Amino acid sequence: MRLNDKVAIVTGGANGIGRKTVHRFAAEGAKVVIADFNEEEGQKVVQEVLDQSGTALYVKVDVANHESTQNMVQTTLNRFGKIDILINNAGITSDGLLTKLTEESWQKVINVNLTGVFNCTKAVIPSMLENGSGRIINTSSVSGVYGNFGQTNYAAAKAGVLGMTRTWAKELGGKGITVNAVAPGFCDTSMTQQVPEKVIQKIIQQIPLKRLGKPEDIANAYLYLASDEASYVNGTVLHVDGGIVM
Repeated sequence: MRLNDKVAIVTGGANGIGRKTVHRFAAEGAKVVIADFNEEEGQKVVQEVLDQSGTALYVKVDVANHESTQNMVQTTLNRFGKIDILINNAGITSDGLLTKLTEESWQKVINVNLTGVFNCTKAVIPSMLENGSGRIINTSSVSGVYGNFGQTNYAAAKAGVLGMTRTWAKELGGKGITVNAVAPGFCDTSMTQQVPEKVIQKIIQQIPLKRLGKPEDIANAYLYLASDEASYVNGTVLHVDGGIVM
């Protein structure tokens, strides 16, 4: 098993891509921390993992809050003694054209999707530095690379994640910690399920593979970057988008 005895924190682990990632990592032998604000769903995921003979812990966290992420890390260390992997997967949308985008919508998305990545990474770094190793995988988006109509806040946050990824890869690589990003395309999650069907069909026609991504497609990318197979991969952005932005 590729993650045997590794300890992984997955933010946003109670739903969608995060939930699939938790199951994928647990199946590969990792002890997984489901870090999410949704306690009811988070506890359900823990039970699902336990039912499959895996090891999991739920920790309630608001990634936009510095103190909350510090508590998340301390709880993990108290239970498992170390942190090997951080998947910065938590994210939200609050779309709108620039002319209609409110300051509240702007700040809400920036707080979770950008500041949240900073807070969680900042919190785990002392433990990883002490161990002399670690894997940090950040979730960006094709929107952060190329922009997207009606997503000023989301695209800005995801572009910022790419900048932090490359900066941290340079700062931490010499300490045995790799930092990479995954840039998903359009995936079949609760976010895209809010988009009108006719819009989804137009998007699918632009994707060479002619389908939306599945949560497990992203989970598999996370798994590769978290594994020893990616030990020489650092500062990269792995596009998992069906070829929509070639």
